[in-house]
Amino acid sequence: MRRAVAIQHVPFEDLGTLELALQSTGYAIEFRQAGIDDLSSLDLRPPELLIVLGGPIGVYEQEAYPFLGDEIALLTRRLARGQTTLGICLGAQLIAAALGAEVMPGTAGKEIGWGALTGPPVANNPLAPLFEPGVEVLHWHGDTFALPQQATLLASTSRYAHQAFSFGEHALALQFHAEVRAAQLERWYIGHAAELSAAHVGIAGLRQQARRAGTLLERSAATLWRAWLRAVGAAVPESCAVHREVGGEALAGSVQAAS
Repeated sequence: MRRAVAIQHVPFEDLGTLELALQSTGYAIEFRQAGIDDLSSLDLRPPELLIVLGGPIGVYEQEAYPFLGDEIALLTRRLARGQTTLGICLGAQLIAAALGAEVMPGTAGKEIGWGALTGPPVANNPLAPLFEPGVEVLHWHGDTFALPQQATLLASTSRYAHQAFSFGEHALALQFHAEVRAAQLERWYIGHAAELSAAHVGIAGLRQQARRAGTLLERSAATLWRAWLRAVGAAVPESCAVHREVGGEALAGSVQAAS
């Protein structure tokens, strides 16, 4: 059985609808807690799929949260080897950093709430189910990132252009949350209470948005996850080729900066 490992930063930001898709596609799921569990074991026995989930900290806060450097180093090695990797929110920002791109506080303020994505003209965009009429995703971030070299931009919003990208056929980074289940978001409202208050975002409004958009997102996300998992399950990592394409010097520099 194929193995998927998810790195969590806070327990209530979980796999959501992705968990069922993983199970139905034949993955055994394991969790690691960032800052607590030793991530080096993921190099000794790399999982077929690594998922790095969200959290309320910034990639640039490595002095306060040294484990972020460990995650970047792990991701740098995985991406160079062509191993299948998915990042969501903070996880997407960590993938960007592992590919040498800058991650920084956004200049357009916090993007918190439900909203539609726009898709650039990319052939066979894996995020196509999220561009269907009426589909909205949950945005919950204040940081953004530069698009890594040789990455393909997959989605944007009017506030932040870089919302998702792919890297080769094996890596997908989503700044937004397509995985959420509306019924589970009360944990987010509690866990992120201080952030919501500071950003002057009303919880009642978020609940109303979730009731309106949650069901359609869950259906569209289920289609997205199944299609992407089938596609990457058929992909064969070519670590040498990927390393040449990325550029050995850039990746080596990222590992040194993160260690």
